[in-house]
Amino acid sequence: MTGGSVVVEGLTRRFGALTAVRELTFSVAAGELFGLVGPDGAGKTTTLRMLAGVLRPSAGDALLGGRSVAREPDHVRPQIAYMPQRFGLYEDLTVRENLSFYADLYRVPRAERPARLERLYAFSNLGPFQDRLAGKLSGGMKQKLSLSCALIHRPAILLLDEPTFGVDPISRRDLWLILTEMIAEGVTVILSTAYMDEAERCDRVALLNEGLVLALDTPAALRAGLEGAVVAIRAEDARRARDVLRQLSDIRRASLFGETVHAVVAEWVGADSLRRELSAAGVRVLDARRVEPSLEDVFIQRVAGEEAHA
Repeated sequence: MTGGSVVVEGLTRRFGALTAVRELTFSVAAGELFGLVGPDGAGKTTTLRMLAGVLRPSAGDALLGGRSVAREPDHVRPQIAYMPQRFGLYEDLTVRENLSFYADLYRVPRAERPARLERLYAFSNLGPFQDRLAGKLSGGMKQKLSLSCALIHRPAILLLDEPTFGVDPISRRDLWLILTEMIAEGVTVILSTAYMDEAERCDRVALLNEGLVLALDTPAALRAGLEGAVVAIRAEDARRARDVLRQLSDIRRASLFGETVHAVVAEWVGADSLRRELSAAGVRVLDARRVEPSLEDVFIQRVAGEEAHA
């Protein structure tokens, strides 16, 4: 297996007047799990498509295993696997036939195929379904088959575009077990996700918004760098609670997290004082307590900071 390092320098992609990715610069060590994290439209898919050699950069470059994706994309492709959100499974072929097709595509030596297929069946749990048409598989099983097809040639670098989007919890867990095993063997994984709990699993993450990197570090370091403390508040009317909190001078931000409001406050502000302020405004508080900041708290703070300087 060739080296799986990735070095990105000023990677940019423009579509007419729209700049989807703006001068991305970062590096990923061999065997690292690196996350591109952000909402739809942040530039995650465009970045992965450029790294995969599917889309030419408008400016900048990326070296995958020492090969330039801008100058020699054909030399990059053999050492990577790219799994887009809609992977090219052939629904009228069986599980086994799809795997055989991709083995042919990647020119996997025939003598090596039985062992590789046996291993892929084992950790994907697709062995009992190898004669089933791909079109008859569940969404989660299709994703596991897609990932197995991507891994058939033992790539050094794995590029995954939101691999668990729309997948049931059990299949999502299974996919992560497969990835964990591949990383343990030294495969470099770069994945995009909008799920902050998945981002927490990464060695490092880049928080993207509108094609820009807002922050890049380990999840723990990003959380530790949040300015202020976080108070989680459950109220009968969460939206009203958020709006009241946003009027208070000691509140830096107040955002909805489902039915809960996360208020980023100055360190000296306690949960009890917020409870009193809300009660005085006629909002019934069910619970209020300090919590550890999440990556989502960090992301919202960074976006707000960018907008304030725009």
